Amino acid sequence: MNETVPKLTIIPANPELAEKKSIRRQLRVAAYCRVSTDSEEQMTSYEAQKTYYTDKIMQNPQWSMAGIFADEGITGTSAEKRPEFLRMIRLCRKRKIDLVLVKSISRFARNTVDCLHYIRALKELGIAVIFEKENINTLDSEGEMLITLLGAFAQAESESISQNVRWGIRQAMREGRISLRCKQLYGFTEDENGQPQALPDEAEVVRRIYKSFLRGQSIRMIKGWLDAEGIAPRKGKEWSLSSVENILKNEKYCGDVLLQKTFISDCISRKVIKNVGQLPMYLIENHHEGIVSRETYQAVQAEFARRGSRRSPNKRAAATGLSSYTSRYALSDRLVCGECGTLYRRCTWVRKGGKKIVWRCSSRLDYGSRYCKHSPTMEEGALQRAIMAAVNSMMEDKTRLVAAISDAIRSGLAPDATGSLTPAVIDKELTRLDQEFQELLQYAAENGGYMDYAEKFKAISEQMGDLREQKALILEAQQADLAVNGRIQQAEELLNSASPEITEWDEELIRQAAETVKVLSDHEILVCLRGGIEIRQEVI
Repeated sequence: MNETVPKLTIIPANPELAEKKSIRRQLRVAAYCRVSTDSEEQMTSYEAQKTYYTDKIMQNPQWSMAGIFADEGITGTSAEKRPEFLRMIRLCRKRKIDLVLVKSISRFARNTVDCLHYIRALKELGIAVIFEKENINTLDSEGEMLITLLGAFAQAESESISQNVRWGIRQAMREGRISLRCKQLYGFTEDENGQPQALPDEAEVVRRIYKSFLRGQSIRMIKGWLDAEGIAPRKGKEWSLSSVENILKNEKYCGDVLLQKTFISDCISRKVIKNVGQLPMYLIENHHEGIVSRETYQAVQAEFARRGSRRSPNKRAAATGLSSYTSRYALSDRLVCGECGTLYRRCTWVRKGGKKIVWRCSSRLDYGSRYCKHSPTMEEGALQRAIMAAVNSMMEDKTRLVAAISDAIRSGLAPDATGSLTPAVIDKELTRLDQEFQELLQYAAENGGYMDYAEKFKAISEQMGDLREQKALILEAQQADLAVNGRIQQAEELLNSASPEITEWDEELIRQAAETVKVLSDHEILVCLRGGIEIRQEVI
């Protein structure tokens, strides 16, 4: 057994080290400021916040300046849209900031999820956020609960403000009040009153785009000649397919304005959603002087619908049965097999070092002779010469051909009659019924409640609903009629400008003149012109 007595030795403290420990380093303090609009009053507040925090940090001997981070004219509902805020967070994660000063929770974030996420992230790093207005330090035990409540209130306030703003905008739409910006609208500029005004050079380009599309060119082909001719868009050096399509589908080019085509889902995500019936839309006709006629605009929309509804001749390659529009060959959606009714497809044969262009039945190409046993292969040159000969036989009587084509387009596209009511008469009746509804509403409130008059309310509402449906049908019929007139006008212009005899194959002219071409045999076709004119033509 060890009988040695334990010996205790006291090691005294080092006074120099104790003195150094008492000297604490300065805290690196940053401040975050934000204003939500670019108004002059907000900019004054923005500058005042920066000055205030600069003075406050520099005058405290225990603090050192780590930076003033400020976002101006930016929403507080999304941190992703605040670059200075995100830069401050990155510096915090690099341990270059010890303390963050903020005027209030609403300045830090108006999104409860974002607010708590970043506060917790900074808390894990040991970095406090002090909200001066609410007198909250996030490192305190009760801080997070208070921040959750106050952050929710800030988010609710943003949602309330957003709803009020949306209501004001939609009310202005109902009354037809609009401020149209033309900075990015090709073909237009603003006059001294802020109204859209056509620019002559750009307007001529827009008319060419509309005319080219109606003559069968695809959006890609239109983009091609725009770039080739050095015609620059408003933004960038080259045109995009979407910018050309937007010109063709934008109602502003015919002088109208359609409001609320899109809407924002909520003030937090701010996701833009296309309005396909969730909310009402408001059409202001004749808002400004258009570049193209309304008939031309509607004709283009009808052409979009026609191209989008095409069926694919290749059933194996197109699972949906639909096909994309091809503008290169007029026969792609016109040449049909006389035996099985399937469209023909253009093929290139390579034999003995040479190429030969032929058209073959799609059913024969996909399935052999299983469904179509005797369809002939047609050489492209001979086929085109036969079709031109058939059209030329009618070009001598061009007046009859133009009239027949016009009748065919009108009978194929014209809407049915919708009655004798006009939109103006319906609007007048709707105003009367709305006034009657409001009077009944007030009378019910003063005389015992709404349930006693429920049947009357229902009857008026149903009557107003029926009238709105009738108005929608009438407007749809009117727009369809404009589309018909536009298609007829384009066809007449093309045929009237054509020479009495076609000597060269013209894809645009064939599109307007021929409806279908049926292959009867390897030496005979049936050319069906618009208007019901059918011509049997020998193929040599």
